[in-house]
Amino acid sequence: MAVDLASAFLLGCGTPRRPLTKALRRWRAAFAAVFSCKALAGRWGFAEALRRGPCHVAVDVGTAASAALFPAPTTARSVGKSARRWLTAFAVIRSCRAFLNVARNRATDILHRRRSYVALDIHACDDQGAATIAVPCAATGALEAKLSLAKQGRLVEVVKGKSVDGLRQLGGVEEIAASLVSSMETGIDGESDSLLLRQKLFGSNTYKKPPTRGFVSFVWEAFKDPMLVILLVCAALSLGFGIKEHGIKEGWYDGVSILVAVFLVVSVSAVSNFRQARRFTKLSNECGNIRVRVLRDGRLQEVSIFDVVVGDVVCLQIGDQVPADGLFMDGHSLQVDESSMTGESDHVAVDARRNPFITSGTKIADGYARMLVTSVGMDTTWGEMMSSISHDTNEPTPLQERLQKLTSSIGKIGTAVAVLVLVVLLVRHFTGSTKDENGNPKFDKNKVSFDSVLNALVSIVSDAVTIVVVAIPEGLPLAVTLTLAYSMKRMMADKAMVRKLPACETMGSVTTICTDKTGTLTLNQMQVTKFWIGEEEVRNKSNTINNGLVELLHQGVGLNTTASVYKSSSSSEPEFSGSPTEKAILSWAVKELGMDAEAQKRHWEILHVEAFNSDKKRSGVMTRSKEDKHMINVHWKGAAEMILGMCSHYCNTDGIPKELDAEKRTRAEQIIEGMAASSLRCIAFAYKQLGIENYSRNDDGQDDVHKLEDEKLTLLGLVGLKDPCRPGARKAVEACRDAGVAVKMITGDNIFTAKSIAFECGILRADDDDIDAAVVEGKTFRNYSEERRMEVVDRIRVMARSSPFDKLLMVQCLKRKNHVVAVTGDGTNDAPALKEADVGLSMGIQGTEVAKESSDIVILDDNFASVSTVLLWGRCVYNNIQKFIQFQLTVNVAALVINFVAAVSSGKVPLTTVQLLWVNLIMDTLGALALATEKPTKDLAKKPPVGRTAPLITNVMWRNLLAQALFQVAVLLVLQFRGESIFGVNEKVKNTLIFNTFVLCQIFNEFNARRLEKKNVFEGIHKNRLFLGIIAATLILQVLMVEFMKRFADTERLDWGQWGFCLGIAFLSWPIGWAIKWLPVGDKPISKLFKF
Repeated sequence: MAVDLASAFLLGCGTPRRPLTKALRRWRAAFAAVFSCKALAGRWGFAEALRRGPCHVAVDVGTAASAALFPAPTTARSVGKSARRWLTAFAVIRSCRAFLNVARNRATDILHRRRSYVALDIHACDDQGAATIAVPCAATGALEAKLSLAKQGRLVEVVKGKSVDGLRQLGGVEEIAASLVSSMETGIDGESDSLLLRQKLFGSNTYKKPPTRGFVSFVWEAFKDPMLVILLVCAALSLGFGIKEHGIKEGWYDGVSILVAVFLVVSVSAVSNFRQARRFTKLSNECGNIRVRVLRDGRLQEVSIFDVVVGDVVCLQIGDQVPADGLFMDGHSLQVDESSMTGESDHVAVDARRNPFITSGTKIADGYARMLVTSVGMDTTWGEMMSSISHDTNEPTPLQERLQKLTSSIGKIGTAVAVLVLVVLLVRHFTGSTKDENGNPKFDKNKVSFDSVLNALVSIVSDAVTIVVVAIPEGLPLAVTLTLAYSMKRMMADKAMVRKLPACETMGSVTTICTDKTGTLTLNQMQVTKFWIGEEEVRNKSNTINNGLVELLHQGVGLNTTASVYKSSSSSEPEFSGSPTEKAILSWAVKELGMDAEAQKRHWEILHVEAFNSDKKRSGVMTRSKEDKHMINVHWKGAAEMILGMCSHYCNTDGIPKELDAEKRTRAEQIIEGMAASSLRCIAFAYKQLGIENYSRNDDGQDDVHKLEDEKLTLLGLVGLKDPCRPGARKAVEACRDAGVAVKMITGDNIFTAKSIAFECGILRADDDDIDAAVVEGKTFRNYSEERRMEVVDRIRVMARSSPFDKLLMVQCLKRKNHVVAVTGDGTNDAPALKEADVGLSMGIQGTEVAKESSDIVILDDNFASVSTVLLWGRCVYNNIQKFIQFQLTVNVAALVINFVAAVSSGKVPLTTVQLLWVNLIMDTLGALALATEKPTKDLAKKPPVGRTAPLITNVMWRNLLAQALFQVAVLLVLQFRGESIFGVNEKVKNTLIFNTFVLCQIFNEFNARRLEKKNVFEGIHKNRLFLGIIAATLILQVLMVEFMKRFADTERLDWGQWGFCLGIAFLSWPIGWAIKWLPVGDKPISKLFKF
């Protein structure tokens, strides 16, 4: 602005006829000085300019300009007329100082709320250019300075050491919060710059992780296979002998071919394992990314645990995991489970006086609180512990252990065959029975040399070792890894996060699912639809209710809650946070009863809180008026019949208390049952007014309340909350029923509500026999004898008014009856049942962190339909493994038989080392990748569950693989003994025909393996692009191996007729596979004979 005013004076310097070139030069010099100031300011960020004040910025720029415009006058030359004009311009610049001071004073009241800046807009005299200099305000710098002082203190050590004296020396929690620029009412500034500054000074809330395995380690692990090591030695010897015998030009092919084949097998295996490990690591990190409620800018919001910073005010409640080290600010009845840190199972009480320290990694067992974060990440006690612990995620799953036993058994058979082949080849070679291409013995006693003997030994040993490599189904563990990784990824897309790998497999065997109602079978979108006071249903809301009664309801709702209300200045609608039930009641009170939640907190102080408990199904609070210290009330809220049992009086709409006699009590019970029969959740409110004598103070002058009054209460009112059944719940329950899986609903709701929802979801049906026996209350089931429980547990489909202990008891009874049980849960008290179950399924939205940590799988959308999807994926994992086993055993049987028979009959094996390694690559890696990524089919949902002890290789699989193996062996043996005469070719072409036919048969047989029982093996194949891509790639590579890599693969080119013969034989595996599936199989597992 100042320069603009100056330019107005300077425009008069000269006329069009006679420009003042000297003046213009000085003008350019002035602008050069100004822009130089800008460049310098860019280097030191204007921090100093801001400290000195905006006016000084203008003055400094003006001074720089004046230095260029006004050369220092000498004694010989005084200031002329034009110079006086420049002095006038400079005076204008300096006169802006007053204006800038005024602007600065007016802006001081907003500097603390937002980033501000002082801009100097410098325009050239021809108005063709502009420059703006932005000067950040000092707010960020002041915050950094204050936080730096806090960082220099010993706060971290005080909290880690739990030193109450040290905390007092630091001024207490309030003083520490002030030093961290935080507030219990509003939290910290939520601006990104402020959060980044806190992370920069105090660190992020992340822990050091053990170094992840690199790709080289997987390559090294693959090379540890002793058989591959032997092959490498044989390849090296073969390379040496080949070069010595045939020269460098021709002698390197055999050795190098084996080396390349080995490195190819190792590389593909290492790449596959490396990718799956990366995927598992990524999914594991997802499990640790929990959500935390923090207070920022006066608003309660959820953030990732990794985004918690020092100074944050964290809101904790039952089941939460403490995200960082911190100090208790306020709360009630806080009990912390520190067993993860100390190993002690007893809960630790935390309060403002005796023990205000809360440690990261612990769990909230009871109560609620607000905590001031004092240290994060590696500065916390949990961080120190985590840095010394290495996490091993390579533990084998149960299915992998079973497959390792199967691999070991098959490997022993393959090794025995390889040893026999080795012995036969050695005997035939050294007895002169093995002939070369000209019909001459390869071993001649009269022409023996060390090199020829050693070369022969190397060739024979490499053939035998290669048979072992092919025979051992090392692809089975890889197949499990691939299918688990693929299934986990797909399950994540289907709203299920797997925390423990064995759960994927176990879900395929589940026979019973014990599920919650709220949020799983229902939408968990509560809304108050009914409101009763006494015997009267209130339809006209608060205008028909006595004001005193309305005020009591305001207290009972606004103070006895864990939810909160936030109303921003930009929106007229309030925002509610908390559990769905709490939010629904709070929203109803605010919108229908006109409650002001903040006013309740201003007028009443909370003396004691009894948090909601799943066993008692109620919550209570003792309050005292801030205006009248003698006015003390106790408010209770909870399950209607529970609260009703605590009441001796009730209020009518006029606010007059009346005795709750037997007749009135029966009427209230009928009202509750009526709402429950309409699928409403019934909540009651009651209160009791106490005198000052009903509570005491301890020696420190603090409130000392141990138990809230819960007898002779006055019933204030009843509300009915509607929670609609999820649209897809009935379909999902029916799908489970069709799959042979029983669904049992275990809920804490009223028995009438539970039965109504069960009918709505399809758990109970009108045509079911003895519906009354299928519905039971938790207390009744608990009081049964052990024998009676075992007798009725299969018939029970709905358990109402159940506690977490009842759920645990149900799971234990089902497991004793050999059921494989999956359990859903969302509360802290559900942890025992989740751990006891074969598969624990926690809820991702409403589930507490304790429940999630106790579970195997987290249902991210809290939807029962996702549970049924997880069940399907569990079966898919098992089914995909079986597909691969059938495919691989077919290859093993055919390869072992053809090589053994050929070795015994001719002393030579038709498949060379490189060819067998190529078959091994197709079979182990590419085959596993193709078959392990099949998606679940509808048929899986119609099959019964797979038993715990069911054999991996079923009778159906034996039928399929033996038929294909016998077909391949028959064809290959015909080629082995009659191939030369049938086709009129030499031995090398015959061996190429055997190799090509064998590989093509495996490619075509992969289609048969896609469906173990269904005759249409092409169903849904267009949806699996990966399978089609692998088949296409294998075919192309096989053509290259035969036609263009003859020296590498030791093959000969085939003509069109020979290719047609190979494809025709391979094609026959399809009709054979279709025909064989018409043969019935017995029920008794054949695999028991082989202990598979």
